[in-house]
Amino acid sequence: MTTRLLAARAPLPRPQVLCSTKQVGAPPRDDLVVIFAGYKDRMDRFFQSNQGIRSRIAHHLDFPDYTADELLAIAELMLAQQNYRFSAETESVFRDYITRRMQMPHFANARSIRNALDRARLRQANRLFASRRQLTRQDLMTIEAEDILASRIFSEGRLDTNAGT
Repeated sequence: MTTRLLAARAPLPRPQVLCSTKQVGAPPRDDLVVIFAGYKDRMDRFFQSNQGIRSRIAHHLDFPDYTADELLAIAELMLAQQNYRFSAETESVFRDYITRRMQMPHFANARSIRNALDRARLRQANRLFASRRQLTRQDLMTIEAEDILASRIFSEGRLDTNAGT
């Protein structure tokens, strides 16, 4: 028995989904696995686009968003993988950042955290360059509270430029 897997990331336009499934052909029902994946609100909109589609999908799985504590742990892992770390005071500041960011539009869980860390590392590099002093290994590895607090999320209550996620 050959099983075919068709994966689609929602929200795809309905004609595109139908076209993709037709390309697979009409194999026996037991030989086809279709996976639709996306954020809950977009998946709900996708299922509402065709009243009969929800009943034709046997299994619906919802994965909850990460908690602020889980996202902080993810951030620390991401930093450690690149040989960075938060200073002692930065951890609580970044937790506050996460809490604020989770309430904003287009929050994307760990992707939003990765993007925030990328911007924090850029701010850290600019801060260190502007200091014009001899830098230690610890200086180069440590993200300070000011690198996070410089985000527009704190100063203006909005996302950083080009920070869609």
